[in-house]
Amino acid sequence: MQFKIAFIGFGTVGQGLTEILLEKKDMLGEKYDFHFKIVAISDIMKGAVYDEAGLDMEKMLELVKKGKKLDEYPTGVKGMDSMATIQETNADTIIEVTYTDVKTGEPALTHIKAALNAGKNVVSTNKGPVVKQVMELLDLAASNNVHYGFEGVVLAGTPVLNLAKFTLAGNKITGFKGILNGTTNYILTRMEGGMSYDDALKKAQELGYAEADPTGDVEGLDALGKVVILSNVVLGKNLSVNDVQRKGITGITGEDVKKAKAEGKRWKLIGSAEIQSDGSVKAKVSPEKLPLSDPLAGVCEAINALTYYTDELGPVTIVGPGAGRRETGFSLLIDLLEINRKLS
Repeated sequence: MQFKIAFIGFGTVGQGLTEILLEKKDMLGEKYDFHFKIVAISDIMKGAVYDEAGLDMEKMLELVKKGKKLDEYPTGVKGMDSMATIQETNADTIIEVTYTDVKTGEPALTHIKAALNAGKNVVSTNKGPVVKQVMELLDLAASNNVHYGFEGVVLAGTPVLNLAKFTLAGNKITGFKGILNGTTNYILTRMEGGMSYDDALKKAQELGYAEADPTGDVEGLDALGKVVILSNVVLGKNLSVNDVQRKGITGITGEDVKKAKAEGKRWKLIGSAEIQSDGSVKAKVSPEKLPLSDPLAGVCEAINALTYYTDELGPVTIVGPGAGRRETGFSLLIDLLEINRKLS
């Protein structure tokens, strides 16, 4: 079969996936029997274009890199909004990568529901819908006999959800703890090297790790969303953001970092959850002083890591990038290949 793909949103992540698909097209076909054409793109800033026979994506990337609108593409239907692109094109798989409000999950939530109701597969890197309604969306996908993939919502291309679902299948996972936010990890690494919190934050902003308003990262809100996702998807619980204790890194001083170093320890912002003996879950995000013997203590810079606690293997840790254009784009490819496996 050949996937007919539509992008809803075509920012850095969508472009990152496109680059990977173009570069690896032959390999993906030969090794995984994965074949595709991209038939539509709808982006609120860049415009929209649809051609049921397929778009020339090299031309698309060229237009976008020159700062031009997609409407300047020579052929195809122009001007379709996101909902028309989802419901009225011949796409069978929607890649939802819009700029979305994490608190409300919109507009991604509406897009995902519309696509699933239209009998189309969805892959997305948007956290909001998974935090808000993951079980409902998975049920909706199942009832319409389609697939909803969201590997990239926790650690971008580092496959923590697939690790739990497939590779660790047969284990009982009783909890997890991890460095779920690269920005705060970068700041803490720089502070250990002698920088002040303010200087480290400024450097993180210069490098594009932190937003102009860094609250979501440094106050632990980003990590909190990921703890909710992991608790619900991997541990099978039903937590909301209000069920997770949260404390960020803004109170950690250079003196705290020095003291930890003298004790042979290192500060990390840790997101964790553990199933209790009564079946409830204790979940939190907070700075912790880890002994250097802990695998998470050795994870520095803007790198992320997650340890699962399993009954058969004990603790299992995966380390990798938690952000980035190609890295997050790759997470979408993980989901596309998984859907391809299921369908074939």
